[in-house]
Amino acid sequence: MTPFGNRIRELRAKHNVTLTDMANALQLSPAYLSALEHGHRGRPSPGLVQQICGYFNLVWDEVDEIKRLAQLSHPKVTVDTAGLEPEATELANLLSERVAGLSDDQLQRMLAIIAEKSR
Repeated sequence: MTPFGNRIRELRAKHNVTLTDMANALQLSPAYLSALEHGHRGRPSPGLVQQICGYFNLVWDEVDEIKRLAQLSHPKVTVDTAGLEPEATELANLLSERVAGLSDDQLQRMLAIIAEKSR
């Protein structure tokens, strides 16, 4: 599941909305919405993100968060390490090979390290 898909699922649960009801309201197929939630589709389009924000009547900060999560939710990522240190290429490859086996705690710690460096 992607960060965006997880947030959409949380919003549906909070508002007591079924996947089918939401899909119908947005004129999407339930299969597409389910695939989007589970990360079996690429990043959602900006237009669809806006539709979803409108559907849930989200306000400024919530809209910004949904947009941020959508940008971070492409399930198949390419990391270009050309021109970087060899360790960057090693890190990208190891992460690619081993991300599925990381625990929630390990993922949270790695996210915290990366977020710390980008501030």
